[in-house]
Amino acid sequence: MRLLFLLLLMGLAIFFQVTLLNFFPVFGVKPDLVLMIVVFNSFLKGSREGALTGLLGGIFIDLATGSYIGMNALALMIVGYLVGFTESKIYKDSAIIIVFLVWMASFLDQLITYILLYFMNVQISPGVALLRVMLPTATYTAALVPFFYHRFYSSNQDGFLRGKNI
Repeated sequence: MRLLFLLLLMGLAIFFQVTLLNFFPVFGVKPDLVLMIVVFNSFLKGSREGALTGLLGGIFIDLATGSYIGMNALALMIVGYLVGFTESKIYKDSAIIIVFLVWMASFLDQLITYILLYFMNVQISPGVALLRVMLPTATYTAALVPFFYHRFYSSNQDGFLRGKNI
């Protein structure tokens, strides 16, 4: 049940990310809702589940957008795995902590993507990547955390996301 609900959430996040959020860009970028789900889940359930959630979410994004297949999967898997290390070390009920964690995870995800694109001979100026993509995307994504985290956290404690790890 937990896996099914997570997949449904990711499906909805991808739907909104590739359709409706195109109408609400801020500084030319849109938030990464799938990354938010990966970070929330990794933060609450640990590295193993974070890596798996990141891999699945990344594959879904790659398939939905038709971008380089595997690039988002690898980036989100790494981010999910690394965020999972904070599971037992940080207080989980603080929105401020999770906003900072999502900002850092989003920035790391964008940095990994930039490095992967570089190795595929896609040339993007580092200044443009940093100032027009990485920082605005991380900030926009982190700004949405207060609207979603407590619902995800509550569902993890008492709702559809409660239960054993995947």
